[in-house]
Amino acid sequence: MAVAAPAGAPADPAPRAGEGFQGRIFRIDRDLRERMVGSSWHRGCPVRLADLRLLRLSYRDFDGDVRRGYLVVHETAAPRMVKAFGRLFNAGYRIRRMRLVDAYGADDHRSMNADNTSAFNCREVAGQPGVWSRHAYGRAIDINPVENPYVSGSHVSPARGRPFADRYPRRKGMISAGGRVVRIFAAIGWGWGGDWAGAKDYQHFSASGD
Repeated sequence: MAVAAPAGAPADPAPRAGEGFQGRIFRIDRDLRERMVGSSWHRGCPVRLADLRLLRLSYRDFDGDVRRGYLVVHETAAPRMVKAFGRLFNAGYRIRRMRLVDAYGADDHRSMNADNTSAFNCREVAGQPGVWSRHAYGRAIDINPVENPYVSGSHVSPARGRPFADRYPRRKGMISAGGRVVRIFAAIGWGWGGDWAGAKDYQHFSASGD
């Protein structure tokens, strides 16, 4: 599963077998800005494009192969996110894919159903018009949404995540309470949606915990 580099990401060689973690931070350049405007970013968003950063990160896919993926986050979150993904990589945690949400027309449902790990997206909280999501600030990330769905009563999102609403047995790519993924993000000060009272958002981590 190759992931094409988005506009704005300097080209680099494909990862080699046995290669260690690599994480780099880039400013949003003109090409990436043009791709994002009208898609994941638009006028009225609570964060400026100049305050966002593109990350190029190594990760292990579900076959254990090393890939390179891309996230956009707030500049203040970028160094901590690189640190967290370095720890995930070294722990052997598996990620299905990691593309900018613009590859899915900034449609959160399309991205989730593709089991895509993503961060920045200037959108409101689902079901709360006028309330910005933490993703709109570049301070939240959703990881393996199919294996880690949002669950509220009988409602499961994405729909493909229904088999994973039951958190046992533990399967590849899942995030568990007290597990290494939760501990890695806690170490950078980010809270987990799986710890929420009531509805659970197992894919979700944010700097504010909400």
